[in-house]
Amino acid sequence: MTTILKVTAADISLYHVAAARLNDATQWWRIAQLNGMTDPDLSGFTTPVTLVLPAVDASQDSGVPGVAS
Repeated sequence: MTTILKVTAADISLYHVAAARLNDATQWWRIAQLNGMTDPDLSGFTTPVTLVLPAVDASQDSGVPGVAS
């Protein structure tokens, strides 16, 4: 199930959102993909922006897919 969340510059980055909502900051890319974003930085948002959040998925590997760790 996906969730809708309003974020602002005060949320700092998708890393912070992913840590709080997905329990894994390295899954920021999942939020970015769902919302057509490439940059995890939220500091440029001057008004609240609505994001779609993916469901928590403990089976997801940490990190960005396709990038060797």
